Amino acid sequence: MKGILGFLRHKLPPQENEVGGESVFFTTAFADHGITADQTIPWEARAVEVGARRLNSEKSEPKLRELWSRDPHMKRLDAAAMDQLIHFFDFATVPPNRELMRQDEYGSFMLVLLSGTMAVDRDQNWGERVRLSEARPGEILGEMSLLDSGKRFSHCITLTECEVAILGAEALDEMMTVRAPLAASLIALLARKMSLRLRAVGARLTDRR
Repeated sequence: MKGILGFLRHKLPPQENEVGGESVFFTTAFADHGITADQTIPWEARAVEVGARRLNSEKSEPKLRELWSRDPHMKRLDAAAMDQLIHFFDFATVPPNRELMRQDEYGSFMLVLLSGTMAVDRDQNWGERVRLSEARPGEILGEMSLLDSGKRFSHCITLTECEVAILGAEALDEMMTVRAPLAASLIALLARKMSLRLRAVGARLTDRR
């Protein structure tokens, strides 16, 4: 990942690289909560486990741009912001029936679903696994754990072959260092979307009782 981040630095304008001090807020947040490195699941490890295949960003970037341009919250990122943001994402395709996130694990990445369908399930205290939703292209998954360093809220499983965009903790820290206003805007939008989704999930679970 450090090699990737170094490559990204070279893609940014020189004046943006000369920011004093690097952010380690997200990469050290799990340790701040007493979570050791071997307890966290980065995308690089999960990608190997599920047989993910890296995609050419030139083919995947337009999908992310188009999907977020139609999202009521993420469309607040204008074209210039998206031009900057896109460099911090990795892109991959994943076969069907692969668990990209597991409930109660500590994961240091989030996903944006670009194509395909994913199941979002949650194990309940009474032993039942509940289907919370089926994620469609444009939906963001796993941002809560990335932002608060907490456990995953649900299982996320590919139902079809899926193309995903990945943002990890190190890339988000890099963004905070070289594009601080962009990082602040992204985090604010993610927090707003996350709050609305949790309210909807809470209402759905209450109705099932």
